[in-house]
Amino acid sequence: MRYKVGMYGGSFDPLHVGHIHDIIRASAMCEELFVMISWCEGRESASKELRYRWILNSTKHLDNVRILPVEDKAVSKEAYNTDFYWEQGANDIKKLIGKPIDIVFCGTDYLGTGRFESLYCPESIVHYFNRAEVPISSTDIRTWATKNWDYIPDVCKDFYTRKVLIVGGESTGKSTLVQNLALAYNTKFVAEVGRDTCEYAGGEEYMIAEDMYENILRQKINVMEAAKQANRILFVDTDAITTMFYSYFLLGNQAEQLQRCVSLAKAVNDICVWDLVLFLEPDVTFVQDGTRNEEIKADREKYSNQIKHFLDEAGMKYHCISGSYLDRFDIAKKLIEEELNITTQW
Repeated sequence: MRYKVGMYGGSFDPLHVGHIHDIIRASAMCEELFVMISWCEGRESASKELRYRWILNSTKHLDNVRILPVEDKAVSKEAYNTDFYWEQGANDIKKLIGKPIDIVFCGTDYLGTGRFESLYCPESIVHYFNRAEVPISSTDIRTWATKNWDYIPDVCKDFYTRKVLIVGGESTGKSTLVQNLALAYNTKFVAEVGRDTCEYAGGEEYMIAEDMYENILRQKINVMEAAKQANRILFVDTDAITTMFYSYFLLGNQAEQLQRCVSLAKAVNDICVWDLVLFLEPDVTFVQDGTRNEEIKADREKYSNQIKHFLDEAGMKYHCISGSYLDRFDIAKKLIEEELNITTQW
């Protein structure tokens, strides 16, 4: 039997594969299915706008699905679990849908409680989906997203991807380490954009302010895009603050352009969230690849400390790593396990 109007509600904080199973089945049983997103400002881990986007982009092929946010005022999820808030929520849902609801869908975790029957019957039928079919909950994912990664829809994964930034002076092994770590964790990495712009310009001495702007902006966009494809963790070579250091070095006699670059770097840094920052010390052999500055080579410790100074000014916390390339790799893996609870054992 196909019902005219159905309703399936939840916080979807976050959306997971179990929710999607239920939406697929419910939409097939209804001419029109309303998915209601319960939200309360400041209480959820993900905004209602993000959750709306996740459901929208997971159900675009289901043209009978309608998504509506419904607000509640409970201060916590525990406070919501009272007759008052449940009754208020049901009334709000009925008003928002604005038409008779023939069937209400929920999980078997509510079976036997009479909760949905008391709110929607006899006007509506209550249909239960087996929660054991997909053994996951939003609480599980909020508690440890990386452990439950395969239950998170692709559209949500960038929100839960842990981002590891690797910074330091020239020729400290950043590009090698990000690639090695990405291979070890079977995930993506973001290369330093500055290498491309430097090569395009013909060398550092020919770089202009626009190259610095591009480095800052394109690096941020590349991180956003790579996070959508990453597997639990993303490794990033260089950030806006490090680029700001190079802007002082390369644009020092161009006050107006330098100030613009500094302002842009600080603004972009303010919207970056790093779960772990690793700073590579300049104690490995300097390798001149044709793009590196000889002045920096002459006093690597001095310029390394300048980058640290800018990171400190920006309030960024970082771990310093020294030693051989193998030491750096092993220390990075140890810090990732200690700080992010992520290993190479899935």
